[in-house]
Amino acid sequence: MQIDQDLLYSWGAVAKKYKKNEVIFDENEVANYYYQILEGSVRMYNSNEEGKEFTQGLFYIGDGFGEPPLLIDETYPSKAITTEESTILKLSKDKFLKIIDEYPSIQKYFLVLFAKKIHSKSKTSKEIINQKPEYRIIAFLNSYKKKLGNSSEKILIPYTRQEIANNTGLRVETVIRAFSKMNVSHKVEIINHKIFY
Repeated sequence: MQIDQDLLYSWGAVAKKYKKNEVIFDENEVANYYYQILEGSVRMYNSNEEGKEFTQGLFYIGDGFGEPPLLIDETYPSKAITTEESTILKLSKDKFLKIIDEYPSIQKYFLVLFAKKIHSKSKTSKEIINQKPEYRIIAFLNSYKKKLGNSSEKILIPYTRQEIANNTGLRVETVIRAFSKMNVSHKVEIINHKIFY
């Protein structure tokens, strides 16, 4: 579910176009807006002093993002950038909070959404603690397939090895080595450098 676009517009939301790799908000920036993607995609991530990145979330058409800090008067915990040209609806914090107050179905949706995010973060944390790169990668691949509703057939994984590294907290070299081993053991298939799982 997403918040109905007409409802967002009626409450004063504006659509803004972004170029690829354009910053929507920075880590520790004051949270003042609810965002919902009309076209394109967004990546939220953290990075350290050495430039190593960890992807916190990937968002696509229809997805909202950046909501949790709006409810608790906190700053954004991650940086958000577009991964392609995008059009994103932007609604002020005060209007977003009024919508939640006035529409119990939307309020319930966000409660379920936040519960799923907390559950997912707990599972991700468990996988990060696991030191075996293969397990971390398989957990990421299983999560992707679950999101698509496909758990039995092998599918093309649309992520680069660098993106998988960013999502699992591993080095790209480690991901490449792990996929080579997983290919030999038939846990994945690599055809023309593309990963099938």
